[in-house]
Amino acid sequence: MYKFLFFLVVSAFFISAAQAQVVDSTGSKKSDTLKVKHPVKTPSGSFAPKIDPAKEKIYHPDSTHIPHKAVMHSLMIPGWGQVYNHRWWKVPLIYGGLGLLTSAIIYNQHYYKEYLTLSRYRQGTPPNPGDPYYTEYNLYKDVPDANLSDARENSRRNRDLSILGFLAVWGIQAIDAYIDAKFIHSYTVDNNLSFKVAPGIINQPVYAQGANNAYIPGIKVTFTF
Repeated sequence: MYKFLFFLVVSAFFISAAQAQVVDSTGSKKSDTLKVKHPVKTPSGSFAPKIDPAKEKIYHPDSTHIPHKAVMHSLMIPGWGQVYNHRWWKVPLIYGGLGLLTSAIIYNQHYYKEYLTLSRYRQGTPPNPGDPYYTEYNLYKDVPDANLSDARENSRRNRDLSILGFLAVWGIQAIDAYIDAKFIHSYTVDNNLSFKVAPGIINQPVYAQGANNAYIPGIKVTFTF
């Protein structure tokens, strides 16, 4: 008797489970589940809150801004990429740095050439009146050869460092133009920016809770980004 009742209960369970699915003519099964209008975009296992598709913001990326074009402009002409990225305030900084380094190159090259010529005069024939650096030769006549050689090498080193700095600034401003253009191209601008002001009620501080009113009026300002 108990075996028969157990058989009836198991059979009823399987029959009810089979009726929960409907098989159409093509053989595909239609599950009796609710349809989700908008798929949840939050990845599984994430601690981020779920995004409501109805309140999801609309973005318009600047797809016409090309990072490759910005960096090529800056490599050809310093500051052109910044102008392309609408970062006008960076152009004076770029040309200010390049101008200082250019003046340092010219200054050190001048003295390197002067000290080199004076060293060659001391190792060979002294200059005659009218020769290049004749006045300087007489001015530095009492300076030891070692000091003159050190001054020449210092000027050469400072000139080379200034050239490297010039190239570094040129390259950095090209990288800066690329990064700016990349951010403009990849990141989007929300077109749903809004601003709302409404009256509200503020809880009183702890030290003022003994006052007559538990709440004080206020103004609520809401920014939507």
